[in-house]
Amino acid sequence: MVTAVVIVVVLVVVLVAVFVVGFNRLRRADVLAQEALGGIDVQLSRRADLVPNLVSTVRGYAAHEKSVFEEVTAARTATSRAASGGTVAEKAQADARLEKAMFDVLAVAENYPDLKASANFLDLQRQLGETEDQLAFARQYYNDAAGRLNTSLKTIPWMFFAGPAGVREREFYTAPAGTELPPTVSF
Repeated sequence: MVTAVVIVVVLVVVLVAVFVVGFNRLRRADVLAQEALGGIDVQLSRRADLVPNLVSTVRGYAAHEKSVFEEVTAARTATSRAASGGTVAEKAQADARLEKAMFDVLAVAENYPDLKASANFLDLQRQLGETEDQLAFARQYYNDAAGRLNTSLKTIPWMFFAGPAGVREREFYTAPAGTELPPTVSF
């Protein structure tokens, strides 16, 4: 009789322990993926914050390139909006739009040798390059975190804890269609 009670108590303790471990593992993986997505938001915001300085620097040399500057402003606004609450797909779309717009601004700058030699412009280019590197790292970090979470959600025994933990599969951060090749610019 006592042995049966001990066995039942041990089984209950083991089941509770397994549930707690599974629940915590999935919640931890979900928090890491959310944190990684926040890293992308930080870098998108940082890049969007650098854009007005770049635009004003280039605008002084190339005031007649109005459509390029308008697109940069619109793309920056879309990026800021997506970074503050958009889906992963919306963030990727806004990211690609701003990247193309910045490419267009830098292409305009190529036509102005004095601008390319400006210390302010060179510093902005350096900062943008660093931000692009950090953004690439943040994207990869997020995709790794999402991959680990998604793998856990599809494997036994962790898949049984997804519902109670309130964790769902996360989409990967992918470049929107058409952004595989650099944009072409013609003036």
